[in-house]
Amino acid sequence: MKTAQAGTVESMDCLVTVSEAEPGTGIALTLAGSSVARFSRAMEKAVRATLGELKINDMTVLVQDNGALDIVLKARVEAAVSRLNGGEEA
Repeated sequence: MKTAQAGTVESMDCLVTVSEAEPGTGIALTLAGSSVARFSRAMEKAVRATLGELKINDMTVLVQDNGALDIVLKARVEAAVSRLNGGEEA
């Protein structure tokens, strides 16, 4: 199974890890980190919206958050997906 990452575990950032999933399994999303207790709904919405824009229906996603803003989270998801699909730096 292919896996790719984007981001860091530094303050105000997040580390996004994406893995291929079997067709028809949907999005398996795991959120962890300091901001999850307060912002899990917003984080989940941002990740799912970004994957939807990228036309991704089946993927395993792990987000280790350390206070990243929504725009950073979205950029990290996009970069991780690009890397998973063979793209260079995104």
